[in-house]
Amino acid sequence: MIEARSLTKRYGSTAAVTNLSFTIRPGLVTGFLGPNGAGKTTTMRMILGLDYPSSGTVTIGGVPYARLDYPMRHVGALLEARARHGGRTARSHLLTLAQTNDIPRRRVDEVLGLVGLADVAGKRTKGFSLGMSQRLGIAAALLGDPQILIFDEPVNGLDAEGIVWIRTFMRSLAAEGRTVVVSSHLMSEMENTADHLIVIGRGHLIADCGLDEFIARGSELALANGVRMQSPAPTKVSLEQAFMALTADSVDYHAGLPAGREAAQYGTEAGR
Repeated sequence: MIEARSLTKRYGSTAAVTNLSFTIRPGLVTGFLGPNGAGKTTTMRMILGLDYPSSGTVTIGGVPYARLDYPMRHVGALLEARARHGGRTARSHLLTLAQTNDIPRRRVDEVLGLVGLADVAGKRTKGFSLGMSQRLGIAAALLGDPQILIFDEPVNGLDAEGIVWIRTFMRSLAAEGRTVVVSSHLMSEMENTADHLIVIGRGHLIADCGLDEFIARGSELALANGVRMQSPAPTKVSLEQAFMALTADSVDYHAGLPAGREAAQYGTEAGR
């Protein structure tokens, strides 16, 4: 379980995260969502001990990440797919990580097989595509067989087969009782994957609830603000529409609609 209590992070006079509290529980896929600049990456970095809070706490099973022995056995994370030395092979990259966390060598080939990279295990990673890099990053997250997994934009660069695979795989991990956290801007994918949502905007908590409850709240607000429904169910919007309605005040830049296009194509009434 991940617990944040009154978590705040400031960079000089700028507050990236302000008084943020939430609990992420096992057995669920939790979507960690927010517009650009909401503070998602900062929060994930604080969970993983890469940034320190200005105030407040964030713990993993009641313990700060920095105090975990062999942390990869407790938490696996994918924050940046290309965070590896391009001159190393996929196997040597994972083997180096395994050695630092006292993970058996056999686990390296196990996770390479899990993510579909067994055939390229001996190739240098500098030639990897973004999709292959994503798979290698997921393999690294799985290396210690951890109970907590944190993925930032895990479908980036994956093809259709890869997207279905990671979606199914994350849900299977949660079904095993693991804690799975996914940050993504792809609302359609989150609608098919997440059980629970934590949504932040401008560093503040907007919602901490189940997927259906979030969509219901967004539906009420969207309908009140004139969203033109395209769904067969006239009182329900998509997760994307609900997200846009509930985070509208947290978006820094609002682009205009293309000339000659009806706003209904984008989910809202013209002139809103």
